[in-house]
Amino acid sequence: MTIRVLLADDQALLRSAFRVLVDSEPDMEVVGEASDGAEAARLAAEHRPDVVLMDIRMPGTDGLAATRMISADPSLAHVRVVILTTFEVDDYVVQSLRAGASGFLGKGSEPDELLSAIRVAAGGEALLSPAATKGLIARFLAQQDTAGEDRDPARAERLESLTVREREVLVQVAGGHSNDEIAERLQVSPLTVKTHVNRAMAKLGARDRAQLVVTAYESGLVRPRVE
Repeated sequence: MTIRVLLADDQALLRSAFRVLVDSEPDMEVVGEASDGAEAARLAAEHRPDVVLMDIRMPGTDGLAATRMISADPSLAHVRVVILTTFEVDDYVVQSLRAGASGFLGKGSEPDELLSAIRVAAGGEALLSPAATKGLIARFLAQQDTAGEDRDPARAERLESLTVREREVLVQVAGGHSNDEIAERLQVSPLTVKTHVNRAMAKLGARDRAQLVVTAYESGLVRPRVE
């Protein structure tokens, strides 16, 4: 199966570089290019890609707004948005994850990392850059705690629908662990872990594992640690 990729970046040179890289892979193809968020949302609806590589900072409609538009469209539920950022820690990235993005990747990443990220996001089996995403969310939420903001009680209440095992798996997902790693830690099969993850996503209304990480932190199930 060919992974269909949409590029959204206001820099034409970067889009060209990404296109050459993606189109060089036998299992990928670029189906469109957008120079701003509004165009990205329109092209996503038109071409229905598997993955959108979305620049967070663009003139006009930015990547955050575009991610929200794509995530809000039920017909685009299969589309995975990967945020591209030049910043290691950026509050907008966290907002994008909350808006429905599947993860983020630095623009300075190696080509192999970018291609791997596209495949991981398209497969939906693992959170893109789990450790980095976990750390980003932890630091951002720690700032919220310092400011005296409360946890989201609605998210905490929704956790009550999870079984004990589903909660255990959710904690492991929030720790950035893969299904195989979780299976080894909990001494169950990877298929069993996948089942628990899918059930947790369904109960919590999460699009993917990235949303589970956000829920785990915002509900207070997992407490952020800042090193």
